[in-house]
Amino acid sequence: MKIIFAGTPEFAALALQALLAAGHSVPLVLTQPDRPAGRGMQLLPSAVKRLAQAHHLTLYQPERLKDPASQGPLRDTAADLMVVAAYGLILPQAVLDLPRLGCLNIHASLLPRWRGAAPIQRAIAAGDTETGITIMRMDAGLDTGPMLLRRAVPIGTADTAATLHDTLARLGAETIVDALATLETLVPTPQPDAGATYAAKIAKHEAALYWRQPAQQLERQVRAFNPFPTATAIFNGVPLKIWSAALSAAGGTPGTVLEVDDKGILVACGSGALRLTELQKQGGKRLAARDFLNGFPVAPGAAFNTG
Repeated sequence: MKIIFAGTPEFAALALQALLAAGHSVPLVLTQPDRPAGRGMQLLPSAVKRLAQAHHLTLYQPERLKDPASQGPLRDTAADLMVVAAYGLILPQAVLDLPRLGCLNIHASLLPRWRGAAPIQRAIAAGDTETGITIMRMDAGLDTGPMLLRRAVPIGTADTAATLHDTLARLGAETIVDALATLETLVPTPQPDAGATYAAKIAKHEAALYWRQPAQQLERQVRAFNPFPTATAIFNGVPLKIWSAALSAAGGTPGTVLEVDDKGILVACGSGALRLTELQKQGGKRLAARDFLNGFPVAPGAAFNTG
């Protein structure tokens, strides 16, 4: 099958690799323009661009696709199908109508739950016990098109956004290959209105831990925002990143340090407590609590900023 592929991060790169391995022809790859990153803010190519270059595929990196001129390379490709995975640009109806068989999207949730930009993080933060991959036909709405194939996976109690991302990236790559192999037999199923939720893009301010909230909610927040934007807390005016934490049944005044040992820093919450097991101070390294405490002393009875 002659496929235009549109995607940007590692999640999409795995899908592109799987399509190439399955023998599909990919005459055109769309990805976001190179963006500045790192301390030097140098322009860096996306994961999809690096893979496309390694396979000597034709690349196209438009800033937008709203005008007919920007759509020219897609028209000229005369593709059978377009596969989209975490691309980052909204595709207008004119683009959706170009491929003979339409456009398919690889979405990292069990639609209609968690439509939108951050389905992995939102699923963990909400305490969902399962998620998955949905292959859907794209329409002009935001992840509202009819579903072709859904595959579910459990969300483990230790899953972070990073580990769940990797699981879903592999599953997405497998599922799109399977969907294309059986495309003629798949029956599009309209998404039900019941159970639809929206996974808004993650904002940095959401990372702050408010100790008056239940420990269970804060623990999910830590996992949902690992690796980005990483949960944060303030101790004695010093901002800290909290990379991992564990639940405890202990209790006390929210924000108060109840216990400090090699296992971590136990902090009282609105209900229950949270043991901070991996931390990082500004400009420092990500460290296990035992090593972190060697250079950043914390004593029982002290308190984190409760906001």
